[in-house]
Parts: sequence; C-alpha cells; structure tokens
Amino acid sequence: MDPVITITKLNYLYGKNHVLKDISFQIQKSDFFIIIGPNGSGKTTLLRLLAGIISTGNGRIDVLGDSIKDYSRKSLARKIAYVPQTLPVDFPFTVSEVVLMGRSPHLGMLGLEKEKDLLKAKEAMKFTELDHLADRRINQLSGGECQRVFIARAICQETEIILLDEPTASLDLAHQTRIMDLMEKLQMDRGITVVMVSHDVNLAAMYGKTLLLLKKGQIAGRGKPDEVLTFQVLESAYGCTLLVDESPLGGFPRVTPVPGRLMRGKD
Repeated sequence: MDPVITITKLNYLYGKNHVLKDISFQIQKSDFFIIIGPNGSGKTTLLRLLAGIISTGNGRIDVLGDSIKDYSRKSLARKIAYVPQTLPVDFPFTVSEVVLMGRSPHLGMLGLEKEKDLLKAKEAMKFTELDHLADRRINQLSGGECQRVFIARAICQETEIILLDEPTASLDLAHQTRIMDLMEKLQMDRGITVVMVSHDVNLAAMYGKTLLLLKKGQIAGRGKPDEVLTFQVLESAYGCTLLVDESPLGGFPRVTPVPGRLMRGKD
C-alpha cells in the first residue's frame, strides 16, 4: 500500500532554534496516526508543515505521491483538511454556515454553493450529530459542540486526510471520548486518514493505530501503542517517573504518572 504522506529528512528552524531535526517517516492510508511528546517537542510545528501552513525547510514532504510544494493552496485543501487547536467563535455565523465553509476548495470562481455542496454540509452535520443545531449561532455553543462543528467543516471539505491539533484540549471526559469516537468512526467507516496531535498519552493508547513520539524535535519512538508506550521510552522522553501497565479494558497500555511524594517515600 502506498503511503498518503511521506516525510524525508525534514528539518525546521525558528530563527536559530532547531525545532525539527532530520525527521523521516510515512503515514499509511486509513491510519489513525497520533503524534505525542512533551511541550516544545515540535508536534504542532510538524502538523502545520503537513497542512502547508508553513513552508518546509530542508527536507521533503510528499502528499499522495507529490511534493507538497507542487500543490496550490486550493488543490492542497482538496486533499488535506486542518483543524487547529483554537478557532475564533466570536462571530455570528450559524453552524450550517460554518460547516458549509468546508466546501470552499470545491467552489468555482464565483464561490457560489450548489445543491451538492448543501447536501455535503447536511451529511457532515448528521455524521457529527449536529443537525439539530444547524441554525444555532456558533457563539452560542459549548466547547465540545464547537469542536464538532469545526470537525464537521473538515469532513465537508471531503478530503482524504484530516489533521487535528489537540482536538480534545480543555474538554471534559465525556466530550473527549465523543470527539475521539467520532474520529475513529471517520477513519474506520470512511477510510479517512486521521493525523492528530495529542498531549494525552492514554487517549493515544486507546485510539491510535500508529503513534509517533517526538522529543526535542527528533523521533523518540514510532509504532503501535504497545511498542511506543513503554516506561523506558516514555521516561526518557518526558523526564519523569511513570508506571506503564495494561489497561483494565485490555489490549493497550495505560500510563500513570508517579507523584514525587511516593518516590520520596521509597528513599
């Protein structure tokens, strides 16, 4: 199977700071690929490079067999949808209007929606269980509802790849699970490749098919959750004491930080 994204010897600098160092990996079609790592490890920078928001430095990114540099902004938006961590919600658009914005890469020069575009927006709202909120203004929604609106907009964009930066950040446990279940359903039912940045290693363990662990801009681990989430690898990456065992749900690891007071008690 040909990969949908190939990263080859990618380096990126902010000023003189080396944010990503000689990164190489592939993402396969229909993968649920989750990027984890400590603060400042380069996760969001990597995702923004994949989205074409910032230009590649030294190295190469291929999307569906072609260099990302060969895509126009509009043509890349037909292949990749991007949901950033924070989005403005202080505007008076309705849910259906925001979701319909996802059709922009497919519209003609006049930017007028056709019946097909309206239908795609309705399908995306139904898939994300937002159809009952179609006429509600975006600034009247909860955080979890807003996140689903922007995911619906990405679905409406009708791409093969969806990138998400911390989609569960600041959400309660119920909304975290709902968002992750939604992305898993999208990956499994529609064959969409989902690439996500997450700080939550336990959510990554439960949902990710492939994990990429970054440390100081370099790859510290890549593979299935039980291959990456070992205490040796994680303690080296995060610099703290961790307990890694099997989740009571079975089939994937569970990571528990060990409080300093418990470690001091063993001295």
